[in-house]
Amino acid sequence: MTMQKQDTDVIRAFRQLEDGRPSVRLRAAMALGTAPDPRFIGELVARCAIEPEFYVRDMLTWALTRHPASMTVPELLKELRSERAQARSQALHTLSKIGDRRAWPAITRELLSDADDEVARSAWRTAVVLVPEGEEHGLAAVLSGQLGRGGRETQLSLSRALVALGEVIVPMLRAAVTDPDPRVRAHAIATERLLRDPEAGFEFAIEEAKRVVALGGAGKEE
Repeated sequence: MTMQKQDTDVIRAFRQLEDGRPSVRLRAAMALGTAPDPRFIGELVARCAIEPEFYVRDMLTWALTRHPASMTVPELLKELRSERAQARSQALHTLSKIGDRRAWPAITRELLSDADDEVARSAWRTAVVLVPEGEEHGLAAVLSGQLGRGGRETQLSLSRALVALGEVIVPMLRAAVTDPDPRVRAHAIATERLLRDPEAGFEFAIEEAKRVVALGGAGKEE
């Protein structure tokens, strides 16, 4: 394939990202990842912020991971300051897939406690991937402050992030089981059970934890 033909194909694929058909946009994102071109990194990142289909966004993330991290990471870090929640969430998701720990300082307390559940969930997952050795305790302290937040999916995401940090979370979970809020207590108990038995389902763990809290036995958990 000549350079001119390759250029034409890449430009066509980029234009197809704006097509009204999700299948066309998906193929375009795949093409842009198959033939990485640094000229379009900024546009790929910008498209992530507005793409309505999850599976197309995931392909856009894959396309970005095919480019040099030294060029993609700075563009993604800019998105973390966006007012658009999807821009922040998808940038975080992409950073977790790239796994470049130079992005760690940008995973701020503000992002970890973002008012938008999807952004916060993405921040939790990304933080666990990027946290440097020795900083797990500080991250666990911030994450444990979110116990009891949101619905089942949000709580499951937080539990998985905490469990991924390992035993460092145990003292914080033990403290949380005496929290005045029953949602916090139940979430802490369920998370500790998942830490002890990763095969346990979250639904079972949270329902069992609610029963413990209802019976007033939270403080007696071993």
